[in-house]
Amino acid sequence: MKTALSSRLSVLRRQFSVLEECRTNPQLSSVFLRVPRGLRFSLFALLTTIVLIPFSSADVLKIVVNDAIQPVTAEYIGRAIEAAAANHDQAVLIEMNTPGGLVESTRDIIDKIVASHVPVIVYVTPSGSRAGSAGIFILVAADVAAMTPGTNAGAAHPVTLFGKPDETMMKKIENDAAALMRSVAAKRGRNVELAESAVRESKSFTEQESLDKKLIDYVATDEQDLFRQISGKSFKRFDGTAVTLNLTGQAVRSYEMTLKQRILSYIMDPNITLIILLIGAFCLYVEFNHPGAVVPGTVGVIFIVLAAFAMHLLPIRFAALAMILVAFALFAAEAKFASHGVLTAGGIVLLTLGGLLLVDGPIPEMRVHLLTALAVSIPLGIITAFLMTIALRARRNKVVTGEQGLVGEIGIAQTMLAPSGKVFVHGELWDAISAVPVPAGERIVVRQVDGLTLRVDPVTAAKPVMA
Repeated sequence: MKTALSSRLSVLRRQFSVLEECRTNPQLSSVFLRVPRGLRFSLFALLTTIVLIPFSSADVLKIVVNDAIQPVTAEYIGRAIEAAAANHDQAVLIEMNTPGGLVESTRDIIDKIVASHVPVIVYVTPSGSRAGSAGIFILVAADVAAMTPGTNAGAAHPVTLFGKPDETMMKKIENDAAALMRSVAAKRGRNVELAESAVRESKSFTEQESLDKKLIDYVATDEQDLFRQISGKSFKRFDGTAVTLNLTGQAVRSYEMTLKQRILSYIMDPNITLIILLIGAFCLYVEFNHPGAVVPGTVGVIFIVLAAFAMHLLPIRFAALAMILVAFALFAAEAKFASHGVLTAGGIVLLTLGGLLLVDGPIPEMRVHLLTALAVSIPLGIITAFLMTIALRARRNKVVTGEQGLVGEIGIAQTMLAPSGKVFVHGELWDAISAVPVPAGERIVVRQVDGLTLRVDPVTAAKPVMA
């Protein structure tokens, strides 16, 4: 900020020196005075406005993180920090309420905060919010850490969803997380021992405990109260430089997610990802069974692509995807083999387990809920098996159209067949040939279609027709 201010003031000084030269230099003065007075004033006002435009922007850029920490969150925070640096804002305010999230995204956010040229303030708010798991890492890494009354932070021990890694691997994961916490806490001058206990012992702390034990810097009721407490107080940045902020009364500008980020943030909810994936798979199944329908296939491809994009950013178990594919295979097998619902039940079980295991999230908020898996798997399994049964039965039915549809049909001889004549079949009058004479009015059965001529036998002499 000091560098930017100095550069702007130097530009203003150069403007005034140019005007002074125009006034004192006889040649320039004569030219300058020929310019109408109103135009001279407008020109000077325009130059001054251009120089001072950056100072009319907000001095504090605010973003709100109210979700699990994942790649979209890291991108959102990173772009906000870049925007604040480009506008020469005094600070970035991150209002946070998060249950935790992915380790890699957390490290990415910490790297962005540490490298930021603009001081970053992390504020856990409103009351009832938390900086759980990954959230406390981000809180401790901030230039200024603050919490509002009625909030808490901590419980950062690494967790796994299903199964427990061997003791050595679990120790490595824990030590890695603890080392990261010690590193940022020590550099920020916070209570290293307390911060590490949040990782190793899963401890969680209220806002007053965090303040008393020097885990955070301030407890504030709202952002203006926080600005008043910060103003005039010096703090050290990650590179060791001392900075003093004066934010009292400063304007605050909100920085919103882009449309792309909002869409990605929504579909990256594991429950939404599972629903989109299964709807896409179901639509493709319908298209394969009804070629040319177009709409189900188009919708299916769109949903599958969206699900694939979300799964690319989420920690996915590919074995769970295999279970989902096997589930659809069992639904198809139910229609071909008379299992009395056993294969369908097995498919529903596999689909439910595949959905539950699909996302290997470190916190419950980043896993598929059992209710979601059941609500999607049971109806989808029943509908899929039912449609497959109908499709296979339709393929096994006797053809009732075209030439093959006439074979085996019963008609009436309109004239004497000796051996040729006319017969009435399917509401139409046909030329027919019979191997034996058939009196007019007798019933006949079609044996073969030869162009526009039917080969028939009298019903009394007809052999059973195999459908």
